[in-house]
Amino acid sequence: MTLGYDARGKRITRKASGKTKTEAKGKLKELVRDLDDGLAVASGGYTVADAVRNWLEFGLRTRDEQTVATLTSLANNHVIPGLGALHLRELSADDVDKGLEQESKRLSTRSLEPLRSILKRAVTRAQARDKVKRNVVLLCETPKGRPGRPSKALTLEQAEEVLEADDGTPMHAYVVVSLLTGARTEEMRGLRWDHVVADDEQRAAWIPVIEAGWGHKKFAIYV
Repeated sequence: MTLGYDARGKRITRKASGKTKTEAKGKLKELVRDLDDGLAVASGGYTVADAVRNWLEFGLRTRDEQTVATLTSLANNHVIPGLGALHLRELSADDVDKGLEQESKRLSTRSLEPLRSILKRAVTRAQARDKVKRNVVLLCETPKGRPGRPSKALTLEQAEEVLEADDGTPMHAYVVVSLLTGARTEEMRGLRWDHVVADDEQRAAWIPVIEAGWGHKKFAIYV
């Protein structure tokens, strides 16, 4: 079927196929309805993988490199292998549910959420460009995944026990600052006295305590 002509005057054609002649005609009628509705009908060969890769290439330009790398890895290792081969126009909510459910057998719930987000945003971008009529991912919920890794953070009671046991030792200040700031071990190891600063109101500046002394109201630590 010829749907029109592009800017170069070349015919824009779309094909529809089915197991029966009736099925093929039905798909052609759907193409005509899309054209009448003002939709730039996408090729039937446009897949979920095409939509996801398009979003990765053009939809993440404002993101930092680490975020792009993480989302690309999730897309290439989980989204595309499971659903990428499906034609975008034929993607159903059931397909999305089944794909996410399959991934839930090996990923935690926290890891499943970005997978759904990638798929949702990719289809939204395709929808805005008339590649598909609606975003079926919006109809799907993130399933419960495998139990995540137990938290290694100290409870309040455990932190109090550590402070009590450490009191009076040369490491006490190190332990107190670590607990109250949440600084990482490698940050704490490099901490020097010139990183501890006081708010000097007269100079309206933060000055290291080795210069400003302790006669101030506000202090901070640079890590």
